[in-house]
Amino acid sequence: MATVEKMPMLQMGYDKLNEQLRELKAERPLIVDAIEEARAHGDLSENAEYHAAKERQGQVEATIADLEDKLSRAQIIDPRTLSGDKVVFGATVTLLDEDDKPVKYQIVGQAEADAKLGMISYNSPLGRALIGRQIGEEVEVSVPSGDKFYLVDKIDFI
Repeated sequence: MATVEKMPMLQMGYDKLNEQLRELKAERPLIVDAIEEARAHGDLSENAEYHAAKERQGQVEATIADLEDKLSRAQIIDPRTLSGDKVVFGATVTLLDEDDKPVKYQIVGQAEADAKLGMISYNSPLGRALIGRQIGEEVEVSVPSGDKFYLVDKIDFI
């Protein structure tokens, strides 16, 4: 049974998924051509090119279905329209770690999360710990390397 739960994401994440979908749909005719060419080589039971092309076709179709599902459930949120004193989806949060070193993260959807770029999913351990917090609150997060402690220093909606 497919889920109908909305997927919050930024416009950037929505555009990224749309681009991936467009690229995969453009690949479809190339896969069909590869299957036809491999089929022309004869015996399909020992035809590696045919089996590889059919496998790629299955992967592409599954990914297309997944992307179409995500896009149909997308709830695009513009952080610039948000305000308040609590951490919510789309907020950019400046935290102070245990050494009072500032770290900055934006709370985003799963499809656009990239910790190296400072974008963490609202479903990640840190994302879940931050949602609903206010400036001055301490946050404890359990990660594989141990417990981490942060202080919410600033909340921006940019």
